[in-house]
Amino acid sequence: MARTKEFDPDVALRAALELFWERGYEATSMADLVERLGVARASLYATFGGKRDLYLRALDRYVETVDPQLLRELSRPGPVLPAVRSLLERYAREAAAPQGRRGCFLVNASVELAAHDPQAGRRVVASWDHLETALTGALLRAQAQGELDRRRDARGLARLLLVLLQGIRVVGKVPDATGRLPDAVAQAMALLD
Repeated sequence: MARTKEFDPDVALRAALELFWERGYEATSMADLVERLGVARASLYATFGGKRDLYLRALDRYVETVDPQLLRELSRPGPVLPAVRSLLERYAREAAAPQGRRGCFLVNASVELAAHDPQAGRRVVASWDHLETALTGALLRAQAQGELDRRRDARGLARLLLVLLQGIRVVGKVPDATGRLPDAVAQAMALLD
């Protein structure tokens, strides 16, 4: 007779995500995961595979949560540029907050793993492609609505904003560096005027 799981895999995955987000991949051991999740090592392996498999699933869960939210923010009806400004300002606010020191889980993955882990790298690139597409679509809508000059390169501007958003997350990790963020947001918005 098959045994039933004695833990909720979704709850365990969320706890693993939080631990990896706090410490990073390399600094998190299986023993740390066992302790934090309260799940036996054998059960973790049976459910998720090894540490790397669990990390990649946690990264997938993070992207599944964050990407749709960004798309909703950028696709609301009405003026587009205020929504873009709001997104930039939210990133800056979150990065400047004390909990912002842990950064963005996806950006952390890009810095720690993407260069040498193709699967992590593909996940990062796919999420950034998604955000770039959403930003491009929003800026094209802004052009159609007369908010942004039609001669501007919407895709190029979207890429600039993508890089700025990810940079905001990196700068926010350093204490006392967040004073730079409001100026960066203001200058980005000036480019869109």
